[in-house]
Amino acid sequence: MKKRLFIYLTLFAVIFACSDDFTDVPAIGALSDQTLQNEVGVDLLLVGAYSLLDGNTQPNDGFDRWLSTGDNWWFDAVTDDAHKGSTDGDQGDLFNLETYTWEAGNPYLKIWNARYAGANRANAVIDLISKIPEGDFSAQLAEARFLRGHFNFELQKMFGQVAYISEENFANTEFNQPNTGAIWDQIEADFQYAADNLPDSQAEVGRANSWAAKAFLAKAHLYQQDYAAASPLFTDVINNGPYALNPEFLANFSLAGENSSEAVFTIQFATAGSVAWNGNQGGTLNFPNALGFCCGFYQPTQDLVNAYQTDAVTGLPLLDTFNQTDVTNDQTLTSADPFTPHTGPLDPRLDYTAGRRGIDYNGYGINPGQDWVRATDADISGPYLPKKNIYQAGEDGNIGTGPWGQQFSGVNYHIMRYADVLLMAAEVAVELNDLPTALDYVNQVRNRAKNMSYLQDASGTADAANYVIEPYTAFADQDEARKAVRFERRLELAMEGHRFFDIVRWSNKWAGSPDSFATDLISEYVTNETRTIDNFGPKVGTFTTTNYVLPIPLDAIDLSGGILQQNPGY
Repeated sequence: MKKRLFIYLTLFAVIFACSDDFTDVPAIGALSDQTLQNEVGVDLLLVGAYSLLDGNTQPNDGFDRWLSTGDNWWFDAVTDDAHKGSTDGDQGDLFNLETYTWEAGNPYLKIWNARYAGANRANAVIDLISKIPEGDFSAQLAEARFLRGHFNFELQKMFGQVAYISEENFANTEFNQPNTGAIWDQIEADFQYAADNLPDSQAEVGRANSWAAKAFLAKAHLYQQDYAAASPLFTDVINNGPYALNPEFLANFSLAGENSSEAVFTIQFATAGSVAWNGNQGGTLNFPNALGFCCGFYQPTQDLVNAYQTDAVTGLPLLDTFNQTDVTNDQTLTSADPFTPHTGPLDPRLDYTAGRRGIDYNGYGINPGQDWVRATDADISGPYLPKKNIYQAGEDGNIGTGPWGQQFSGVNYHIMRYADVLLMAAEVAVELNDLPTALDYVNQVRNRAKNMSYLQDASGTADAANYVIEPYTAFADQDEARKAVRFERRLELAMEGHRFFDIVRWSNKWAGSPDSFATDLISEYVTNETRTIDNFGPKVGTFTTTNYVLPIPLDAIDLSGGILQQNPGY
């Protein structure tokens, strides 16, 4: 789509340059309403709205894209799934977020600007369509409203109290709106319109369809614990939609599996050109400090790795005891020191999620440990490397670089994939006490993990680790089912930018009565993680219920002249 945006802009430039009346038309880049009031013009603005899914609102200079990244990776770094990575002093503002020193002036809050820019580009499409007197643009309007719903959903779950800018506000340039509360009603209205008016399929990959809209509408209901409203939507998507789990878990993160049956809504990254400006600029820091890559950020935690331990007999996760013992790690060891990887039973998804010493790293060879980790023992990042966001060796179509040699990956990012849908639907089923349905959905995900190809050792003739996984036979009661479903979401979706938002909503944040679920979880995580990284606990502050949402950016409040109000506690 970004390629098409460039083509459209070039086309308009040529038209204006060749016109006999060039003195009567706007300057290139300032297209008139009359020029845009047609199908091509609507699609031009619509593609521009899609282009902001990646969060990149700035000129292509290759710097600071990670602040407003579309894949929400740095939200994982404030949970028990990931560390910021690299050395403590690199990206000190993100270090402050990881250690729960949150201030309204932190530049990472620029993600507010990016999500509002996306919502306003969607508003621009809606406004343009309202000015076209003839033609049926209901499908394009539905796409624009889906995108506006998505960007506003992002703002809602990140900041809590956000300003809603309607199409009327946009048309009247009334952007300075108060943030007096939640905007769930507006989000739901956009997704409902999209579900009612989008086609069931699209000719062009990456565009939203009616099934994606239904899934996002159901997700909005789930966040508010409106399970009765979410249930029929999820059921419709599962029973009648076009989606299915990929046979291979790895396909979700590889070139061959892009836009497959599991993709519900995805950021379409691309790497064509000498500098891959359409690659994932927001994730550019998150490659190992080796293999010619940069910069050593986004490292999985010991806590996350421990979660993949399984019972040797049942093949089930250790829901209550996974942190009583640690998966063997090489923290404090050099790459020259002897090391034997963990021999206990593990979920095979671990080694497609976290890079461990002694295990193949995405086809680039056996991970040697410290030599590939930028962080030192004095830092709080630990010994592990990310894997889902890293290309597979030999997949040249996904490999891209930036202007200073950094990686601009072409690996698509799943804002939502079908396994996510199944597990959200399982949550709904649990809360409605339909345990057989919850069991079925969870086991579909677990059986895929059981039956997929397992990572192999250096010889290529044996499994890389002692992989043991089985489906559940039954849930004893609702409490066990709830715990199992939530745990499965972590195992399946780790390092995909979901964890922070999951633990906050499980704390009843969006139901109006937040509790201590997430604060207790993070407190326990800090204690456990300090067993592996001995200076982690002393460096980390306290995660409180205030931190269930980010502070409203200070510059946004200042620019509003006090119309915007700060979230309580900041």
